[in-house]
Amino acid sequence: MNTNSPHRSGSVAVIGRPNVGKSTLTNALVGAKISITSNRPQTTRHRLLGIATFPAGQIVLVDTPGLHKQQGKFSASAMSRVMNRAARGALEGVDAGLLVIEAGRWDEEDTLAYNVLSDAGIPVVLVINKVDRLRDKSALLPFLAQVSDGREFAAIHPVSALKKNGLESLTKDVLALLPEAPPMFGEDEITDRSERFLAGELIREQLMRQLGAELPYATTTEIERFTEDGEMLRIGAVIWVERESQKAIVIGKGGTRLKEIGSKARMQMEHLFGRKVFLETWVRVREGWSDDETALKAFGYE
Repeated sequence: MNTNSPHRSGSVAVIGRPNVGKSTLTNALVGAKISITSNRPQTTRHRLLGIATFPAGQIVLVDTPGLHKQQGKFSASAMSRVMNRAARGALEGVDAGLLVIEAGRWDEEDTLAYNVLSDAGIPVVLVINKVDRLRDKSALLPFLAQVSDGREFAAIHPVSALKKNGLESLTKDVLALLPEAPPMFGEDEITDRSERFLAGELIREQLMRQLGAELPYATTTEIERFTEDGEMLRIGAVIWVERESQKAIVIGKGGTRLKEIGSKARMQMEHLFGRKVFLETWVRVREGWSDDETALKAFGYE
């Protein structure tokens, strides 16, 4: 690498329809897990920054909820409106955009995401994710021709975010689109979010992974206590649901489900924070919270 080349730094929005792997890509580029993932759409509900620092420059990735059409029961909810606003708001002041799609698939919501980026007047890099899942690799070139026809991309990169394939050339092309500038964040910083916020997200990740089919959008988390006790973090978290019947589902028979959720979330926290965590969880009911903008604001939704 040419050490005399100018240092580049800037912000890049990561946009796409739900469940294409935007958070997995953000984590892979940052080199740490800052954005939660599951196989359920709309796992990401908040806009957050992932800071990826390289010798040649710094990419500040703005990970966003999936853009989706306003239709159906969930899409008509306050939660849906908040998430779409967060995704569109991510474009304010960014230098470039990554349009993340799934290999072999392009639908109306991909077109919506492309149009949002195109209207922002920024360079757009097409990231075709999950190429490792494409059974017929010979179908990739015709697919590339199809999706790029009539659309303008600064670069196109087939990748597997999960397996970290294709990311080096993607990084190089993204850095080339950024202005010459010093780093926006310190070398050891990986996100703009606090450990308190990340703790809540890691609990919600386990809720989505273990209960996503039963309660896809009816749960959220609130950190009530976050204190340092020597080398240990003591965290008290509330899991909010909308009905008493949902509370029973989260707790599980004899409390086994809640214990499993807490145990896995705690292990993820200890890995991310690099210290021991003592985690307590409670389940409470607040009817209709996901369709109440006041409640959403209280729970930290932008």
